[in-house]
Amino acid sequence: MPALALIPPADAPARSYTMRAPNIPETAKVARDMLSGLLTATGHTSLTEMARLLVSEVVSNVHLHTQVTQLTLEATIRPDRLRVSVRDDDPCGMPWPQRAMTAPEAEEHGRGLMLVQACADAWGAVWHGGRPPTGKSVWFELLDRQEG
Repeated sequence: MPALALIPPADAPARSYTMRAPNIPETAKVARDMLSGLLTATGHTSLTEMARLLVSEVVSNVHLHTQVTQLTLEATIRPDRLRVSVRDDDPCGMPWPQRAMTAPEAEEHGRGLMLVQACADAWGAVWHGGRPPTGKSVWFELLDRQEG
């Protein structure tokens, strides 16, 4: 017997889930696992693999490029999409995709946002807190194109 797919009704409300976590290497795995559980519970399993990849990149960027002690992940699930936002309270350095270097001495890092840009249906970065800013968020959206 085939497994039943949970397909949310088109008029289902948006549901947001928030996780505040320490800015440590293990947080990327916790974020991946959290999203997997949310997407399974809400019938968006087709988004799981890509969501895990992209959230890992965004959370890892906070760890690699900021000195903040915590970050906040918010996942908003709608019937047709997932939006993930990762916020840090570091007012410096708006993240932006870097071109991949092809030389052997190329850095190991710097390609995460290129991956987000290439794979997400939409993405961006925003400042928080006015002038001067008190932090920033990087967000991405994935559309759920599964057949209803």
